[in-house]
Amino acid sequence: MPWIDTQGSEFVEELEYFWSKWVQDRDDIVFIACGSATSWMKDKLEDNQGGLHNRITHRIYLRPFYLNECKAYLFDHGFDWDDYQILQCYMLFGGVPYYLSLLRPQLSLPQNVDALIFRRGGNLSDEFNELYNALFNKADRYVTIVKLLSKKREGFTREEIEKGTGYSGGGLSKMLENLERCDFIVSYAQFGNKTKLTLYRLADFYTLFYFHYVEQNRSRDEQYWQHHFTDRGVASWEGFTFEEVCLRHLPHIKKGLGISGMATEASSWRFKPVRDDQRKGAQIDLVIKRADKITHLVEMKFSEIPFVITKAYGQQLLERKSVFMEITGVARGAVLTFVTPRGLANGTNTSLVHTEITAQHLFAEVEE
Repeated sequence: MPWIDTQGSEFVEELEYFWSKWVQDRDDIVFIACGSATSWMKDKLEDNQGGLHNRITHRIYLRPFYLNECKAYLFDHGFDWDDYQILQCYMLFGGVPYYLSLLRPQLSLPQNVDALIFRRGGNLSDEFNELYNALFNKADRYVTIVKLLSKKREGFTREEIEKGTGYSGGGLSKMLENLERCDFIVSYAQFGNKTKLTLYRLADFYTLFYFHYVEQNRSRDEQYWQHHFTDRGVASWEGFTFEEVCLRHLPHIKKGLGISGMATEASSWRFKPVRDDQRKGAQIDLVIKRADKITHLVEMKFSEIPFVITKAYGQQLLERKSVFMEITGVARGAVLTFVTPRGLANGTNTSLVHTEITAQHLFAEVEE
């Protein structure tokens, strides 16, 4: 429908007239309105104040696939990838069925990425520009925002976005709302529900990949990903992208913790010491506060082998937990939880961890 509603078409007005004059008095018509531009659907239909006001009977949110659904889809289409490879695929394409439909089982994941994205004329070679221009008016403004958000994995506050883009007021609020409606960004309240410190994070996996690698491919190497997917920098990128995968699978983490039916609050937390404060800054991307007074401080680490907690890292975890408890006033019940595909390696510092979540939990089926 957003595609039909071109400038000057008066499509919405004509639809209102058609509905009011003919459809509303009938009981044998089901009308399903659909469109990928979520902001258009919200503004023109759900919030319509004219002839379509309060006409919506049901809303269907077509969310991206979870990991278990991606696995089922790929298996059904002849792929023989293990959970680790599917996780890597998810970091690139998310759970978007259209992207998955373009993959070819006879090619490896790096070969598929090159064929779709880096090869001239590939199905996704110009996806970034086409996507944002199709969804948003004045798309360059939206691109400015997501490009800023791609530079810091922990996210930006509203004030930081204003400073970084020059946008402010109602215009910025509308753009952030539209981006979140379309699943490009997500907002996380800071622990303690401090709304003014809400963090906005870039959540669209293709956009994250585009800014880190596609935009920087100045050489136009058509086998770029096959040449670079083992680079050390890719491991770092996979690390913070895995965090986004985990945040997208919060219901699975809760199920793995055995608290699916319990009231919880999920948030992030960060501490920036002021001048003369000797404490170190700290960041926790996922804090799960339970109704039974247990607070999970979640660490998310991507590793192909069981993750090793070194002595130095173990000390860092204890210091971060101590600062969190001091700053937030959580006197007891704060526990460390790890999410890592292959679990934790046995070692002297493993005992610091209260609970573990592995790929087995992330790939589980959940009820929503």
